Amino acid sequence: MSISGKASAAFTEAYGDEPTGLWAAPGRVNLIGEHTDYNDGFVLPFALPQRTVAAVAPSPDGTWSVCSTLAPEPVTFGVTEPGEVTGWGAYVAGVVWALRDAGFEPPAVRIALASDVPLGAGLSSSAALESAVLTALIDLGGLDVPLERRPAIAQRAENLYVGAPTGILDQSASIRCEAGQALFLDCRSYAIEQIPFDLAAAGLAILVINSNAPHQHVDGEYGARRKSCEESAAILGVPALRDIDVTGLAAALERLGDEVLRKRTRHIVTENQRVLDTVALLRAGSVREIGPLLTASHTSMRDDFEITVAQVDVAVETALAAGAYGARMTGGGFGGCVLALVDDDRAEATADAVASAYAERGFDAPTSWVAVAGPGAARLNRL
Repeated sequence: MSISGKASAAFTEAYGDEPTGLWAAPGRVNLIGEHTDYNDGFVLPFALPQRTVAAVAPSPDGTWSVCSTLAPEPVTFGVTEPGEVTGWGAYVAGVVWALRDAGFEPPAVRIALASDVPLGAGLSSSAALESAVLTALIDLGGLDVPLERRPAIAQRAENLYVGAPTGILDQSASIRCEAGQALFLDCRSYAIEQIPFDLAAAGLAILVINSNAPHQHVDGEYGARRKSCEESAAILGVPALRDIDVTGLAAALERLGDEVLRKRTRHIVTENQRVLDTVALLRAGSVREIGPLLTASHTSMRDDFEITVAQVDVAVETALAAGAYGARMTGGGFGGCVLALVDDDRAEATADAVASAYAERGFDAPTSWVAVAGPGAARLNRL
């Protein structure tokens, strides 16, 4: 059964009738630009074909209810404030709260969710959930919420209601990506540019390797990295580390007395430049040439931002040894997924090489697939 079918079936099982419609939002892979979003920097994600589907219909009693294929017993709530709904239901309650906080009145609805976005893999499963629900509430309520405002509303749900200090990248990708494009996003101005990302025409593919070493952002490590960046910016007297470029990096590092702050700052400043360089190469049609930038990004995340683990490092090293043009961890870190830029006829062999390397080290087996840039959040049908 398709993900849409599973969502619809879960709705009928939980509520006894049919949904009004189905809304979907994708997970994402961040091609390059890690931890730059909350530093007002640049990112370059694309949407995955994997998505979360919300089957939705109006509520008869003015409350909101949500269930999923993984948690079939509905969670029901009224108008709430942060902290009043906990667990996975907080992601939905947070979207309702964030819409109201932004001055909109979301309709009371019943929701059933199904998803094939891997959980805890750095592919933005939470943003896919938030974006699908947000899009459904906007459509069903006839709310006049401009597309460019929607990612920030979903982000506020995750930051202020759920309590995860994420940047704007994930929700922007899930809502604003387009098929066949990578989304070049300025996280200060929210300006976007769709960058053509037709790998097949170049005989290339992005292989995504799920290390199956799940990460958890709310465990404090993500927040600690963000705090370090904010501390560095304050010492340097700039609004955010985005305001330091590579030409001023050496002088900035001299002003930071703490070695940890120096390392964190060096990653952000050089990563922003790598995003700009990657965009320039893609605009020029030089797709293979982005490979070394991907690998340099991983090295920076490993050595300066210190957010990789053994499984992702082995996946990167093995993919490169198997002939990948470049490879890097993608996502917030401490587990999750690796992406590798490979010849399209080498994807399977590269995946097999990584699986063998994992088996040799006693790691849990990885899961791999070729990712194609898909569309952002949208209504799927009108039942």
